[in-house]
Amino acid sequence: MLILFTDTDTDITPVEAEEFGYKLISMPYSIDGKTVYPYEDFDTFDAHEFYEKLRTGVLPNTSAISREKYISYFEPYFRDGNDILYVHFSRAMSATFDAMDQAVEILKEKYPERKFYDIDTKGITIGSLNIVKEIGDMYKNGSSVEEILKWAETEVDKFAVYFFADDLKFFRHSGRVSGIAGTMGTLLGIRPVIYMTQEGRMESIGKEKGRTKAVERLMYFVKELGEDITSHRVIVAHADAPDIAKELADLLRQEYGEKLRLEITNVNPTAGSHCGPNTVGVSFHAKHR
Repeated sequence: MLILFTDTDTDITPVEAEEFGYKLISMPYSIDGKTVYPYEDFDTFDAHEFYEKLRTGVLPNTSAISREKYISYFEPYFRDGNDILYVHFSRAMSATFDAMDQAVEILKEKYPERKFYDIDTKGITIGSLNIVKEIGDMYKNGSSVEEILKWAETEVDKFAVYFFADDLKFFRHSGRVSGIAGTMGTLLGIRPVIYMTQEGRMESIGKEKGRTKAVERLMYFVKELGEDITSHRVIVAHADAPDIAKELADLLRQEYGEKLRLEITNVNPTAGSHCGPNTVGVSFHAKHR
C-alpha cells in the first residue's frame, strides 16, 4: 500500500490531511525560548493569537527536524509493508531535507524491499497546499504512484504563488528572500511583492505603496499568468489579515465568477515566522511561475 505524507509548512490542517489520506510531519518554530511542533503541541492553530504576539515585537525562529524524528515518522509504515510518497515544501528553503535523506538511507538498508518517493513542490504554504490537494485528489481517485510522479514532472512548475509582506523585519531576520532592499519598510508604506521561483526560492519581483495597490498587483499576476483558472483551486492565504484576504477574494470572484474554486486559509505559524502578520498571497494554476 502507498502511504501519503506531507508537512505542516504546506498550510494543510489535520482535518484536511485526513480527508486526503495524508500523514502529517510537523515543522517546528521557536518562540519565547520554546520549540513548538504544530498540531503535535496543539490541536488547533490560533492564528490571531500567534500573529498578535509577533505584532508586539517577538521574532520567532525556525529549525530543521532531526534524522531520528524522520525515522520515527516513516519507520512504522515501512515496518508494516507500505511504501511512502512524501509531498513536501521546497527543498531549496531548508536543510531539513539533508536529515530526511539520511533517515531514508538508513531505513532503506533496514527495509530494502520498501520504496520511498518524494515530490518537491518547490513552494511553501499555499503553493505547496495547491499541489498537495491536487495529488490528494489523484490518490483518492485511484491514481498510481507512477501516474502521480509523471503529473508532478510538469504540473509542479505550473502552480504560481504571489504574495506581499507588511513588515520586512521578519524577512530580514530570516534571510529567506532575495532582492529586498534593507531600507524598504512599513514606515514608507512599501509592500514588497514576492513570488516562488521555479527553483523553489522566494524572490522579490517588485513593490507597491499601500495594501490596495499590492492587492491589485496580485490580481494582475493572476490575470496575466493564469491558465485553466477555474479547473483548479485558487487559494488565498493570510497571516491574520482576513479583511485584506477578503478584498483579494472578492476581486477574484468578480473576475472568474461562480465557477471559481476559491479557498481561504491561514499561513501556518512556521512559515508565518518568516513573513510576519498581515501577509496576504494567492496561489493559482499558471502558464509558468
